[in-house]
Amino acid sequence: MTDPHPFPVQAVILAGGQGSRLRPYTDDRPKPMVEIPGTGVPIIGHQLSWLAAEGVTDAVISCGHLADVLQDWLAETELPLRVTTVVEEEPLGRGGGLKYAAARLPHPDRAWYATNGDIWTRFPLRDMAAFHTERDATATLALARPRLPWGTVETDAFGHITDFIESPPVTYEINAGVYVFSPEFAALLPDRGDHERTTFPRLARQRRLAGYPLPQGAYWRAIDTAKDLTEAAKELASHGR
Repeated sequence: MTDPHPFPVQAVILAGGQGSRLRPYTDDRPKPMVEIPGTGVPIIGHQLSWLAAEGVTDAVISCGHLADVLQDWLAETELPLRVTTVVEEEPLGRGGGLKYAAARLPHPDRAWYATNGDIWTRFPLRDMAAFHTERDATATLALARPRLPWGTVETDAFGHITDFIESPPVTYEINAGVYVFSPEFAALLPDRGDHERTTFPRLARQRRLAGYPLPQGAYWRAIDTAKDLTEAAKELASHGR
């Protein structure tokens, strides 16, 4: 029988981080509640709009630091999908927190998306889900090539500088903080601890972990520092995102 929902319709957002590098913005709010300058909307608002546009109908948000601020905003805002929040009574680590939140997903027998609460991105999630299915993966990570914050120089074999390149993309791909997980993935997560040190390496050894390179031109930025907010605002102004 054909699955009436070939693409995931549910997602987990990990929104419990302290956001210490974004102070003073995070003194009175969790990191996902920091507004992108020029939009009047917090990071998590952009995430929920993106997920809804990609066909997600239900999201579970894992809260921690200043959870009540995030919950109050959710209660007062007209949301584009159904949202449930969970709060860890004690720190469970990234893997444990993900497992705890996944237990509240409405469709435990279906695949699901997950994203870190400080990621601002736009790309076709359905394409990533199709990539995941084609490789019969248990988990798929989006892969990004962030740009260096500095300019670089190119030299010839003799040591003459031949060019200057402003903020080039890095050579290596990094974990972009967006995921597709098969239904069985939740059971593989630790009750406590970091899945990136346990579950992911085990799946990689078993060839059950896939990496989806973000498509050319896709927008991606991790909002980790005040400079990231400034750069996001500049990009918004120049690209109309």
